[in-house]
Amino acid sequence: MRVPSLSLTDKVALVTGAGSGIGRAAALLLAAAGARVALLGHTAEDLEKARDEIKAAGGEAIACEADVSDPRAVEMAVARVTDTWGRLDILVANAGVNGLWAPLEQITPDDWDRTLSINLRGTYLSVRSALPHLKKRGGSIIIISSVNGTRMFSNTGATAYAVSKAGQVAFARMLALELGPDRIRINTICPGAISTNIGDNTTQRDLDKIGTTVEFPEGQIPLTGGEPGESSQVAELVLFLAGDAYAHITGTEVFIDGGQSLLQG
Repeated sequence: MRVPSLSLTDKVALVTGAGSGIGRAAALLLAAAGARVALLGHTAEDLEKARDEIKAAGGEAIACEADVSDPRAVEMAVARVTDTWGRLDILVANAGVNGLWAPLEQITPDDWDRTLSINLRGTYLSVRSALPHLKKRGGSIIIISSVNGTRMFSNTGATAYAVSKAGQVAFARMLALELGPDRIRINTICPGAISTNIGDNTTQRDLDKIGTTVEFPEGQIPLTGGEPGESSQVAELVLFLAGDAYAHITGTEVFIDGGQSLLQG
């Protein structure tokens, strides 16, 4: 029996939202597996720290400061990747925000548009810009979605966020058939509670005034007794889906939440 290899030697990966959390962990692990990694994000200092860590470990990386909701900025970042290394094999569309969680009447059109612009439009722009290069050799697209909007709907008030995450899943399923003939795989990872700093871009308002009161057993994550997962665990799943050893997987969602969404859905 052939033992699958997770080596990404000679591959080039672009990771969005790579300055922190899941994106950063994924970038570091892809680089450790041999990939040359482009880190895209909106905070130069965070990107440069991750880039320098990869280089210090003997890897290759570049930092691309860009807003994923800006078509021109994303196109320029992808062009920089291909100008630097001549190819693109892996895209990890991770950039996202929680945005405003509140009763729907309090979510303004601007609030709504900001969340969907980064989470859903940003995914679309990242994939669209990468496609001409991925089509040359085939490759893997990995979208970081969420349990919210896909298998969990009890986070009342997270409406814009949940819609953006559900949209990512539909987007990936549609493209799995479209891109299959080009040997491009596209899959979605749906994390539950993960220790990241995404809370820094979350605003919660009057959530106690909406929703249905539910009492969950102590520890809402059965597998860990309530402890959240780690970004490194999601990164390991990214690595699994990125490699050619698992080239027959496409158009699917993988939940990584310790059973949280089964209990709390």
